[in-house]
Amino acid sequence: MNKKLMALQKQMVDQKIDLVYQDNPNSVAYFTNFESNPHERIVAYVVTQDDHFLFVPSLEESEAVQQSNVDNVYSYTDDEDPWLIIQNEAEKLVDQVNLIAVDEGNLTVERYFNLQNYFNTDNFTNITSFIEQMRLVKTEDEIEKMLVAGKLADEALEIGRKLLKEGITEQEVAAEIDMEMKKRGVSEMSFSTLVLFGDHAASPHGNPGERKLKKNELVLFDLGVIIDGYASDVTRMVAFGEPNERANELYAIVRKAQEKAQEAVKPGIRAGTLDQIARKVIEDAGYGDYFTHRLGHGIGKTAHEFPSINEANDTILKEGMCFSIEPGIYIEDEIGIRLEDCVYVTKDACQSFTTTSKDLHIIS
Repeated sequence: MNKKLMALQKQMVDQKIDLVYQDNPNSVAYFTNFESNPHERIVAYVVTQDDHFLFVPSLEESEAVQQSNVDNVYSYTDDEDPWLIIQNEAEKLVDQVNLIAVDEGNLTVERYFNLQNYFNTDNFTNITSFIEQMRLVKTEDEIEKMLVAGKLADEALEIGRKLLKEGITEQEVAAEIDMEMKKRGVSEMSFSTLVLFGDHAASPHGNPGERKLKKNELVLFDLGVIIDGYASDVTRMVAFGEPNERANELYAIVRKAQEKAQEAVKPGIRAGTLDQIARKVIEDAGYGDYFTHRLGHGIGKTAHEFPSINEANDTILKEGMCFSIEPGIYIEDEIGIRLEDCVYVTKDACQSFTTTSKDLHIIS
């Protein structure tokens, strides 16, 4: 029995929704088990109150039939009108389409107008929040997949550490990590692997470049993998040579903030409280102005998803929720330090998906 489909269709009945159209590949995979990267072509999951079908390019039809939990899989070739097929198949399942639910956060304007024109309706509702709430609490199976992804992220960190030597560039280290992960069966990383040296790490989302590694500076690794449709994400620091007093001081502050927040995780606590706990540690140390982003983000089928772990978020944590905890201090032209684990909420605490030590690893 497809509990996800049943929950969606119950929502449709309650809200008098005639048709749900989803073409975000991650949401499609969440409901159907079919993982895809369709590029400009349409992969869509179409649901009525009593039925559903999966719509894919003909290039992916055989894989969709094998992978998905959907009995009805329809396809189209590049010289066919996909919207006409979607319209025809949907109208076989529902007498009249008055209200269509879409994911406004991902639907393109072009596809919105096609839905409007082919179904001859201006009545749309946003189902993004409902889908986010469904995906918020992970099942045991989802958590098991994320634990595998976390273990591979730990391996990637170790690979990166072993590559460090004077004169190597950020790009070279990042590229080698990605290649070694592919050898381990990882088809894609969760996001572009971040390897930042020294003062370059003061940019929270800096891009690895031709910056060469020098003695006695810190290295920031921020990386993750996607395996079996689920993501991991971890950040660790490495000292290449002896860290100076300033680096040790700032690292200790960030580590304390990260660990205090992680120790506070349990069902019933407000998500924003975690941000406040970590932020207070950094503020009390005099570096509040240098912690410039939220504490964390949800993780699951993608590395960044609902919820946002910021101090204004009143979401109450539940068992099975998964998110990152990643405070940082970033001082422009000097130093950047971040420490991150992604965790899942247990009955009375939380468990990390990654296990790499939080001690500042020193390569002498």
